[in-house]
Amino acid sequence: MDKDYITYIKEEFFAFIKDVGPTAIKAIVALIVGLLLIRLIKSLIKRLLRKTKIELSLRTFIESLSIFILYGLLFAVIGIILGIQATSFIALFGAAGIAVGLALQGSLANFAGGVLILAFKPFRVGDLIEVNGKLGEVQKIDILYTRLETFDGRILTMPNGNVANSDVDNRTMNPIRRIDLFLKFSFEEDIDKIREVLLTAVSEDDRVLSKPAPDVWLERIGDYEMEVTARSWVNSADYWPMYWEQLETAKKALDKAGIQLTIPKRGVYQLGEDIPVFKKKDK
Repeated sequence: MDKDYITYIKEEFFAFIKDVGPTAIKAIVALIVGLLLIRLIKSLIKRLLRKTKIELSLRTFIESLSIFILYGLLFAVIGIILGIQATSFIALFGAAGIAVGLALQGSLANFAGGVLILAFKPFRVGDLIEVNGKLGEVQKIDILYTRLETFDGRILTMPNGNVANSDVDNRTMNPIRRIDLFLKFSFEEDIDKIREVLLTAVSEDDRVLSKPAPDVWLERIGDYEMEVTARSWVNSADYWPMYWEQLETAKKALDKAGIQLTIPKRGVYQLGEDIPVFKKKDK
C-alpha cells in the first residue's frame, strides 16, 4: 500500500480526533454526570413526596413522570454539547414527537388514562378492585400502567387506557360491605326455623355490625328447592375472612339443628318400570 496514502489516513484520523475528541469527551462526561444527578434527584423527589401528605397513587405517578422528564432533559443537553443548535433540536423534537405520537397512540392513551385515574380517583393504591374480570389489590399507578396483585400472589400489569375506559368495581371504597350467603333447602324444611338458626349463626361474631342488622329472607322458590339468603354487614377489611367463617358457621349450625341443605338428585328408570311418587313426610 502507498505510504503517502497511509500517512494521509493517519493525518485525517488524528485531525478528526482533535476536532471531535473534546466534544465527545464532554458529552460522555455530561452523560455520566447526568445519570448520577438523575439518581440523586429521584432520591430527593421520593423523600420529599414521602414527607408530604400526597396520597400514594399520586406519588408513584409523579415519580415515574419526573424520571421521564429528567431523561428527556439529559438527552437534550447531550445533543446541544454535540453541536446541535437549539432551534434544530426543537425542530427535531417536534418531528420526533409527531412520529412517536403516531406510532405510540396507545401509550398516549395510557398516559391520558393515568391522568384521568388520578384526577377522578375511581381507586387508589391499596384498594381492592375488579377490572375486566381481574380482581386484585392496587400496588402501583405509573404514567402508563396500573399494577394489581391477586390473592394468589400474581402481578397483573394493566394499561391505564383500558382501565380508565372500563367499569371498575372498587371493593374497598366504602367502609362497610354486605356478606350474602345463598343456601338452598328442601320445601319440607321449616322456613321459620331456618331463619332462626341462620340469624343466630351470622350474628354471633363480634365483627358483624349491628347496624344494619343481619337478616334472613326467602330469596326464591324454584322448581325443586327454595333459596334462602342470609345477609350481614362487616367492615370492608374483614369481608373475605368473615365470608368464609360465616359460611362454615352456618353449615355447622344447620347440621346441629337437623336442617339439611338440598342435594340435586337424578333418577333413572327403565321403560315400563313404575315411577315412585314422593310424598311429603309427616311431622
